[in-house]
Amino acid sequence: MPPSFSPEELERYDRQLRIDGFGLEAQGKLKEACVAVVGLGALGCLSALSLALAGVGELILIDRDRVELSNLNRQVLYRQADVGKPKAPLAAERLRSANPYVRTRGLEVELDEHNALELLEGADVVVDGLDNWRTRLAVNDACVELGIPFVHAGVRSFYGQIMTIVPGQGPCLRCVIRATLPEEENIPVLGATPMALASLEALEAIKLITGLGEPLVGRLFVFDGLRMRVEVLTVARNPRCPACGRLG
Repeated sequence: MPPSFSPEELERYDRQLRIDGFGLEAQGKLKEACVAVVGLGALGCLSALSLALAGVGELILIDRDRVELSNLNRQVLYRQADVGKPKAPLAAERLRSANPYVRTRGLEVELDEHNALELLEGADVVVDGLDNWRTRLAVNDACVELGIPFVHAGVRSFYGQIMTIVPGQGPCLRCVIRATLPEEENIPVLGATPMALASLEALEAIKLITGLGEPLVGRLFVFDGLRMRVEVLTVARNPRCPACGRLG
């Protein structure tokens, strides 16, 4: 039975309900969906906000960090008075304020290869809000094992990339990242760059939930904001991938 909507919800979502092919069917799928956002930095804040405003029914927000002053040029869910406070419960509160029809759970925990399966099980889509490859690959591996679509994005300076992983339908992140990448403690970034990429992440998640459009499966979208250029690279599955190779 499709979910019902109050008059206030229908008015709130009026403009997207008017999109050809969207309507109540797609909105209902969003309302019934659960999205996990791992990492509540710039990408995570912005993608979670877009998903909350679109009407995704439940958001699981995972981050162990606390707000720092240097976060505030790009992490839109926090204020200067929040410095020193944990991000996850703050983000959950701010998103409920942005859309009271959305359920949020803020988990102040570090996701790793030991707890990723437990934390992500039950999500319909997982969104990458991370700033390190070790955790991204742990999320990738868990999503492959659980069969959950994973929207990856990363940013640095004026540049970014995005790719969607659907287990069994295309390559996973390990198919692309075959070597150990160096980690960077303080990644340089202009706030406008993750705003652009996080919007695309949210759009990918919405497409996956509603079944509309064509997600970036098997394609790596590379963004050069300095020259305003975009390149879309075809990515093949690695049959020997340690994560998804067994899926055939």
